[in-house]
Amino acid sequence: MATWNHILLIDSNSPLMEQLNFFHDHTLLIITLITILVGYNMLSLLTNSFINRFLLHGQLIEIIWTILPAIILLFIAFPSLRLLYLLDETNKPSLTLKSIGHQWYWSYEYSDFKNIEFDSYMVPSAELNEGDFRLLDVDNRIVLPNHTQIRLIATATDVIHSWTVPSLGVKIDATPGRLNQTNFYMNRSGLFFGQCSK
Repeated sequence: MATWNHILLIDSNSPLMEQLNFFHDHTLLIITLITILVGYNMLSLLTNSFINRFLLHGQLIEIIWTILPAIILLFIAFPSLRLLYLLDETNKPSLTLKSIGHQWYWSYEYSDFKNIEFDSYMVPSAELNEGDFRLLDVDNRIVLPNHTQIRLIATATDVIHSWTVPSLGVKIDATPGRLNQTNFYMNRSGLFFGQCSK
């Protein structure tokens, strides 16, 4: 779980979150290289008094500084499109969990079993034990198997909610009157916190 002194992204617990971390690092490297190049050019313009008359008006240099950014954008766009496709792909889920957002709590139903449903409320600050997290701990936690493809179906009863678990790379809107679907796969067992981010 992220705390106040974390600089990097939180540890991933799913293959999708690992891919999101890789894409973040890939894009950050490209942005860093662009920033260094532009900063160097600006510094050299401020400190250099030489003027190259062929650099001011030239067809070739205009073609280069038009095509080069387009090629750089392709290096960002293709991995991004691949990742968007992977996030939306559903691969034969073994378990379905239905999540219903309410104003101050979530209701859950294990759709593959009969009559397994419960409400999950936040633990009030006055009732927290030592080591519990304020505004994150709940009275009834979801129990899910690891190394299993899980489908999550989200909806809401009153307003728009967003079911989010950052370490799984899952964020889905729960909208009244609609069923939204996503899937995730957990690599390891553990206690993972999420919250409504809307």
